[in-house]
Amino acid sequence: MSSAKQAMTSWGAPTSVELFRAAHGPSSETPVVSIVVPALNEEITIGEFIDWCWEGLKRAGVSGEIIIVDSSTDQTPQIALAKGAHVLRIPKRGLGQAYIDAIPFIRGEFIIMGDCDLTYEFRELKPFIDSYESDHEFVMGSRFKGTIAPDAMPALHRYFGTPLTTWMLNRIYKSHYSDIHCGMRGITRDALLRLQLTSAGWEYASEMVLKASRMGLRTAEVPVTFFKDREGRLSHHRRAGFWSPWRAGWINLKVMLIYSPDSFLIKPGLGFMAFGLFLCSVLARGPVAIGPIGLNLYWMLFGMTATILGFALFQAGILARISHGLRPGIERTILNDLTYDRGMFGAGLLVLFGLLLDIPFVVGYIRNGLRLAGLSHPAVLGLLLILLGVQTFGFTLLLELGRRLTRSDE
Repeated sequence: MSSAKQAMTSWGAPTSVELFRAAHGPSSETPVVSIVVPALNEEITIGEFIDWCWEGLKRAGVSGEIIIVDSSTDQTPQIALAKGAHVLRIPKRGLGQAYIDAIPFIRGEFIIMGDCDLTYEFRELKPFIDSYESDHEFVMGSRFKGTIAPDAMPALHRYFGTPLTTWMLNRIYKSHYSDIHCGMRGITRDALLRLQLTSAGWEYASEMVLKASRMGLRTAEVPVTFFKDREGRLSHHRRAGFWSPWRAGWINLKVMLIYSPDSFLIKPGLGFMAFGLFLCSVLARGPVAIGPIGLNLYWMLFGMTATILGFALFQAGILARISHGLRPGIERTILNDLTYDRGMFGAGLLVLFGLLLDIPFVVGYIRNGLRLAGLSHPAVLGLLLILLGVQTFGFTLLLELGRRLTRSDE
């Protein structure tokens, strides 16, 4: 570790991860709380922010440490050290990566995260501490349940972007958050390690929220105060330009989709399969009329397409659930019951039955001088069974490969 004096002579853009411990200021050998906050050129606000943190810890009556995860090229790290915070210097690689880099250096059992731009009221940490002491593992701040200062939040974010993405995440993950983009939140160190967060950018925050829901962490939500940016300071979104909030929203949506194969792959896949198989079974022997509606070969081809698409979506969803491993469910049943032998046997039967339905059609085609004598609904059903058999063959191989890779990792 380097001292503050050594740190004063080593500024510039950081190229490696290095911790500088404060030479003075409140400290504890075993802090209860670690306030961990990334910083990038925040010399305008960092000093007062750290004062707020010490005041918040004092009001809450808990011991704590402050770790500023810094990639600045201005005076931010010097000011932070002078105010009694530890400074972890890291290369600029994204918001999420800053938190990931900080994990080995965190000593507190409860971690409070946020922004060092004085937009969040870090003098009021007691609601987070009280929730932690009430045995909650994840404590989410909510600006909508608290106070939003005039002009602190752009109307597009306040009335459209944040409510929409919050509603989407709650619908997908069956959660009950009111503000998933609130930057101030708390989490136990043990829970943070169990989440195994990997996102390097803005999406880190959304990954934390949705994984907390998926893994069933004991969660609470507390009101927070959100202030307007200080005079002379531009938010990082404004520094990055007009499209920055839109890019952040798109990236957060990506994370929601990646970790929710149930909603976007498995359930739609089963729906497509059921609909497609119903159409194909009804039309397997020929055209059918249901009142004024005539169902012909084209409807059967539509059903065939829906079945193949549905089976592909279902398989992708199962493989996704196996990969992220957040919540055991149907994929565990498939892994246990669909052994390599059973999968291959099922694939073989599907192909065999498909060939039995298609052979008469092929024979007739050859006898007719390689010309179609007529349309054959059973032949279409046979082709569907062959395709499903081939898909099952490939799915079985991927499952078996996953089992072997898992055993090798253990």
